[in-house]
Amino acid sequence: MLNVGVIIGERYEVVSRIGSGGMADVYKAKDHKLNRFVAMKVLKPEFSADTNFIRKFQREAQAAAGLAHPNVVNVFDVGEDQGVNYIVMELVEGITLKEYISKKGRLTVKEATSIAIQVSMGLEAAHNRNIVHRDIKPQNIIISTDGKVKVTDFGIARVASSNTISTNAMGSVHYSSPEQVRGGYSDFKSDIYSLGITMYEMVTGRVPFDGDTTVAIAIKHLQDEMVPPSHYVPDLPHSLEDIILKCTQKSPDRRYSTLAELINDLKHSLIDPDGNFVNLSPLSNHAQTIMITPEEMKEIQNSGYSKNSDYDDGDEDEEEEAYDEDDDEDDDDDERGGINTKLEKAMTIGGLIIGAVIICILIYFVASAAGIVGGSKNSGQDTKTQQETTDEQEKVVVPDLTNMTPDEAQSAVKSLSLGLSKGGEEASDKVEEGKICRQDPAADTEVDPNTQITYYVSTGPADAEEEMVTIPTGLIGQTLSQVQSKLQELGLDPSNIKQERNADVAVGNVISLDPGEGSEVAVGTQVTITVSTGEGDTMTRIPDVRGYEEAQAVQIVEDQGLIANVEHSYSESAGVGYGQVYEMTPQGGQRIEQGSIITLKVLTEPEEEETDTDTQSEDEGTDTSTETSASSGTWATISNLKIREPENYDGQQLVRLRLVQGSEDAQGGTTILQDQTLTFDENGEYAVGQITGQSGESTGTLYFDVLDEDSGDYTTIWSYPLEFSQQ
Repeated sequence: MLNVGVIIGERYEVVSRIGSGGMADVYKAKDHKLNRFVAMKVLKPEFSADTNFIRKFQREAQAAAGLAHPNVVNVFDVGEDQGVNYIVMELVEGITLKEYISKKGRLTVKEATSIAIQVSMGLEAAHNRNIVHRDIKPQNIIISTDGKVKVTDFGIARVASSNTISTNAMGSVHYSSPEQVRGGYSDFKSDIYSLGITMYEMVTGRVPFDGDTTVAIAIKHLQDEMVPPSHYVPDLPHSLEDIILKCTQKSPDRRYSTLAELINDLKHSLIDPDGNFVNLSPLSNHAQTIMITPEEMKEIQNSGYSKNSDYDDGDEDEEEEAYDEDDDEDDDDDERGGINTKLEKAMTIGGLIIGAVIICILIYFVASAAGIVGGSKNSGQDTKTQQETTDEQEKVVVPDLTNMTPDEAQSAVKSLSLGLSKGGEEASDKVEEGKICRQDPAADTEVDPNTQITYYVSTGPADAEEEMVTIPTGLIGQTLSQVQSKLQELGLDPSNIKQERNADVAVGNVISLDPGEGSEVAVGTQVTITVSTGEGDTMTRIPDVRGYEEAQAVQIVEDQGLIANVEHSYSESAGVGYGQVYEMTPQGGQRIEQGSIITLKVLTEPEEEETDTDTQSEDEGTDTSTETSASSGTWATISNLKIREPENYDGQQLVRLRLVQGSEDAQGGTTILQDQTLTFDENGEYAVGQITGQSGESTGTLYFDVLDEDSGDYTTIWSYPLEFSQQ
């Protein structure tokens, strides 16, 4: 297990542990090179010496690295650092589909269909690159806080080929296809089967096959018929049940051929829930035992080809002459009440002819599907083109915001259904001060609707001459807050903090500086501070010090064996006095390891606007006026703001509402209310009232967090986009 603050690959700082799997641990980490949070999967130490596990671990990265799709968790990096094998992935804030199903019992038809469509689209991207996931299950599907569904964990994925045979690397047996259980061929249709089982669980709240052992469950996949989902959910739409049944056919040939077909049927089911458009292939009748009724037997006996037969046309006469030698035997059979030999031969010949016709029809359809004959190939191309056109229509081209003011940029993206948030300020020699000099994603990039664009505002050209200062001695051994204060007084940036275990230095005290003591550096230089976390891994609860004076808050935090990182800033919605703590990250009340960093935001007075005394204005006789930025003043929501009740809120859990704006961390923000149970009205709404936001920020997100009584932590279950206007 990695400690908080450890740097991996010289760029990824471990922030916290998210979870653990069979062969790897997952951590939240900060990428200092790109200044973003990521998820880092680290192979467990006990497997680091096993080449097979390392090969499987690397295969996961290789399988997912080439996938760039909104419904697949993207892989950014893979590497090894001093025996630590790791994969760096996109950090998705949310919960797994398994957790979501457990909380709700079962999902609504619209929810289940929407999730199935998004999972299918992500798998389709993998299948288009000839990658079979082989472990589709609710635990490997993540629902983010903004409602996006993403497929993750390609740990046992394989590149599809003619010999894609499953080995010991088989997914969860509850969701494994019969061919995987049998140890045979595993291809794209295995993923479709597993997705069908997942859909079954979404709509019923249970898996179709369960047992005391994995062997018992595997045998059920091979032999038992699945109980239709409508048995547990009588009001389940007919079309959705047919889709689930087609996905979970035991024979791969009877399932959907491609995920594109499945996606089309899922979308169709939303429009025509009770339609009969799903093409379920019927089982052939030749393998079934058919009982002949006495009436049918009598009719067969009386229809023999005898001399006294009613069939006296020319064709029958010729047939009788051709089989003249068998007539005596036929008559004998008729006298005994049996089936004459001529009838048996006719039935045999007729059966052969019918079989030949069926074979010809099958060959024709196979050839048509392959594009060898007929227009199926063009039709398939048309379908593919139509699908590509639809995908293109869903994308939005990012406009070029360079040289725009933030207000102009807001107007430019509003009509394109894109979001906008400020990422910070940067010096620029090309863009004048106050205008946007950089954006992410870049201009002309195709993105999904409602994508957030982060912009950076120019502060003008960098100063040619830099003021130099010397880092004083005697800082080593002091507390983090003391060292930060002294460095800030010199005009240096002490925000980069590293943590390191050290038994000789007290928790929270500084071990080293980079640049070191006595170094001469330019004003504004970032100084890396390494802080001791002590030598223990004991847990402690974060004290809630909001409203405390800075010195008192720092002392309380440090008394708990935690490290206080103080930031001074102004906020109109702070609700505390100057010099007091108005926000802390992580929030108070959570359990955390001693030696962890707690960021305390202390309220400072707002900076006064400078008055523009333009000499030219005086010469022209105009009054000298103070320029007021368009973004100044109070920015707030509508006065009667209401929020709708989240579908997965039980009405009993304690709630916290957080406002996050601009470049704030999604885990932080401003707390609007906390430790309350909310009562929603008959319309499912709760009156929050007017919320005041940051000056100049026209958008924000209100997060709905609920308290987990077992862990004492708050978890986000819903979010609401908000709009702010100048009051």
